Amino acid sequence: MRIISFNANGLRSAASKGFFDWFGQQDADLLCVQETKAQEHQLAGPGFLPEGYKAWFRDASTKKGYSGVAIYARREPDEVRTALGWDAFDEEGRYVEARFGNLSVVSFYIPSGSSGELRQGFKFEVMDWLRPILDGWLASGRDYVLCGDWNIVRSELDIRNWKSNQKNSGCLPPERDWLNGLCHGRGWVDAYRHLHAAGQDYTWWSNRGAARANNVGWRIDYQFVTPSLRERLRACSIATTPRFSDHAPFTVDYA
Repeated sequence: MRIISFNANGLRSAASKGFFDWFGQQDADLLCVQETKAQEHQLAGPGFLPEGYKAWFRDASTKKGYSGVAIYARREPDEVRTALGWDAFDEEGRYVEARFGNLSVVSFYIPSGSSGELRQGFKFEVMDWLRPILDGWLASGRDYVLCGDWNIVRSELDIRNWKSNQKNSGCLPPERDWLNGLCHGRGWVDAYRHLHAAGQDYTWWSNRGAARANNVGWRIDYQFVTPSLRERLRACSIATTPRFSDHAPFTVDYA
């Protein structure tokens, strides 16, 4: 099983840069997209739906052209969920889950706090609210793959400029403690870090300056899996080229 997670920063923009042509060559079973920045009807037609796939969306209803998540799959899910029960989060289009038997694949888009204190406060609220939900998923007996842009790095290995970003959203100590707590304290497995214990690869680069050219990046796109899937992790890759977005697609292969 091959799953790709990708923050498109506008799926129509990524498509115009050849993303779906690239995706059609990846032999993926599922694609989890974040930041579609569109309404579902704007992503209809063959240019947005590779042959052999179907797609399910959760658009932002609070502001059109904002946020939005999607899952593309070869196989029809048994069930698709698009809400977790808190309107402030759900209506921004930040969660969609496809269920296949005992397997759940989630496309998550965790808020960024980089625009200021108000949004950083909301990000902390989301983190606190999500913790018991994620604990419940761990205890459910289901296999989960949580794909997405979490807007948080885990350690010095995951960001080029560690020291200078200690006071910036995405690298704040409470954010890192929360994300690492999901793994070390609760049992979620970071697929990339499991496969590359000392890896220093990135999935996002600022559009400012020459960050991408100089590989001044952050690893904030993940696939977190339940412990039941740990031994099924086989390989992963980050497609830094071609460039479809300020994020790179992140692929994980499962046995």
